[in-house]
Amino acid sequence: MSKLNNINYNIDLSDGVITFKNINTTLGFVRYNQEAEVEYIFVNPIFRRKGLAKKLLNIIEKKTNLKPIPQDPISPLGEKLFKI
Repeated sequence: MSKLNNINYNIDLSDGVITFKNINTTLGFVRYNQEAEVEYIFVNPIFRRKGLAKKLLNIIEKKTNLKPIPQDPISPLGEKLFKI
């Protein structure tokens, strides 16, 4: 179990999908391919602005040894995330 900003959650890793969950809900998840292209990223609105999306992208980078890149289309919130 990981703790980020006083949020306890489990990390589920599978091929191409990373999910953060707690006992009650999914906090966030990301779907990506072998080229580190992010196909979909989501963070539950209740848990946004706590660094979860950045943490998901960091895990992708560690797993693929590539910097994650977005696929089109991407939402305005996603555009902000990838400007980091």
